Amino acid sequence: MLDQIFDYLHFHISVEAPIVLLILVFLEAVLSADNAIALAAIAQGLEDKELERRALNFGLVVAYVLRITLILTATWVQQLWQFELLGAAYLLWLVFQHFTSEETEDDHHHGPRFNSLWQAIPVIAFTDLAFSLDSVTTAIAVSQEKWLVLTGATIGIVTLRFMAGLFIRWLDEFENLEDAGYMTVALVGLRLLLKVVNDNLVPPEWVMITAIAIILTWGFSKRNLTETPQVEVEKSEVPK
Repeated sequence: MLDQIFDYLHFHISVEAPIVLLILVFLEAVLSADNAIALAAIAQGLEDKELERRALNFGLVVAYVLRITLILTATWVQQLWQFELLGAAYLLWLVFQHFTSEETEDDHHHGPRFNSLWQAIPVIAFTDLAFSLDSVTTAIAVSQEKWLVLTGATIGIVTLRFMAGLFIRWLDEFENLEDAGYMTVALVGLRLLLKVVNDNLVPPEWVMITAIAIILTWGFSKRNLTETPQVEVEKSEVPK
């Protein structure tokens, strides 16, 4: 359905640049939710809030450079199925690593753990690149103007950083959110794999968006109850 809309816009309507840019930004925001939660879960492997913030900042700077390179070489990259196969294998490996990890005291699996900032940065950058293999194709379908796609990618990476920062906070608050995030990573990995096997098997964008929305709804369905409510703490401090 979305592909038909893009084709209509591209071939039948003379769309002004600001409108196309708005569409690209909207796409980045919608399609970045699963990417953002994956990057947030990876950054949490540092187990230090300041290092998590720095890992996202530096990792997304590298990711931005890789995205720009991907956009500039998109015509060539789209002809080589090996890139999509590597992206699918990488994302599915992340999912496998998560769900086969030992459960912690909270009876949940957790993503990779890092001993230093420099271990986390390349994982964040290459995870975003694997996600971009799919989203850049969608962006190119909207507009053949490279400068518009580049501008959309720039705004998108800023949006992604903001969303990842929110998800880092929410991962501590919602019990199932990390598992939900990796489920969405699995969907993207499987989609890339299907594109390699047979492009006709790839589900349309609206199916992916609906599935991701359902999974994230489940992820936000249960809050952690380990923290003592502030009201009770204040009450306990009142002298009797």
